[in-house]
Amino acid sequence: MMSRQAFLCGLGSLYLSLLFIFLLMDVYARPANNSVLKEKAADSKDENEILPPDHLNGVKMEMDGHLNKEFHQEVFLGKEMEEFEEDSEPRRNRKKLMVIFSKVDVNNDKKISAKEMQRWIMEKTDEHFQEAVEENKMHFRAVDPDGDGHVSWDEYKIKFLASKGFNEKEIAEKIKNNEELKIDEETQEVLDNLKDRWYQADNPPPDLLLTEEEFLSFLHPEHSRGMLQFMVKEIIRDLDQDGDKKLTLSEFISLPVGTVENQQAQDIDDDWVKDRRKEFQDVIDANHDGIVTMEELEEYMDPMNEHNALNEARQMIAVADENQNHHLELEEILKYSEYFTGSKLMDYARNVHEEF
Repeated sequence: MMSRQAFLCGLGSLYLSLLFIFLLMDVYARPANNSVLKEKAADSKDENEILPPDHLNGVKMEMDGHLNKEFHQEVFLGKEMEEFEEDSEPRRNRKKLMVIFSKVDVNNDKKISAKEMQRWIMEKTDEHFQEAVEENKMHFRAVDPDGDGHVSWDEYKIKFLASKGFNEKEIAEKIKNNEELKIDEETQEVLDNLKDRWYQADNPPPDLLLTEEEFLSFLHPEHSRGMLQFMVKEIIRDLDQDGDKKLTLSEFISLPVGTVENQQAQDIDDDWVKDRRKEFQDVIDANHDGIVTMEELEEYMDPMNEHNALNEARQMIAVADENQNHHLELEEILKYSEYFTGSKLMDYARNVHEEF
């Protein structure tokens, strides 16, 4: 019979062997070089940095005419939005939300008025604006390698095609010699649309050379009244079915979402139509005549419109204002945290008074 000492020694050897195996598994499971992965991610980001983004922070509608589903969180959290993640610790998110509440509550009366929320929305929107300006400086350098402060359409076109996998030197040589470029139809269509935007961003007198400020308008039309109007025209062009340069409710809610294949997809489509109908009737159609003009859509799209910010503040308050006093208390914001932050807090009321 095996002695107790021999048995324990055997267990110890088995434990060490298993530990060694687990350590090996852990080593092989890890990326061989984290810096390489980060470089690849950065390279992937670089490929898209010179393209106008589909999503504009703090703007109510996407470039393709879809509603911005994260708008409320963007104008409430600003740059802190990334800190509120779905898997974040609820207690930590609750504390961060309390800090934000105290910042919005300027007069420290323990409730947020529409005016206080309006001021906060404008501040957070401006935060997104400044972030876009800083990013634009980096993006402009990427397309202005000679640093002369101007970027021609051809220079941008070369960088764009290089980001799509074309050989930059070959493309540059062909453009220089006015040779035909063999570009697929889809890429050519994107280029044509970009060229239209380029012309619009080129302030008078037109020279097809964009300065850093003009390039900002090209990437972020919300920074320029002229480009904002251009974006509105594009959205109406895509949605306007009868060509009258106005939008009816039926036109606004008929943008195809996708083929409905099952009940779940049908529910998604129904929710999508419901959201768009409500936005059209309650917000965009300012005079409630059933028609949205370019002027109405432009006012709706302007992120720095103070009147819109006040309306947005009132709507945000109405969502969580359970006691109907037209203000928001801390408990109400915590309870409706998912609307304001995208993160649902469990036991939102626990230790509120002790923590705040």
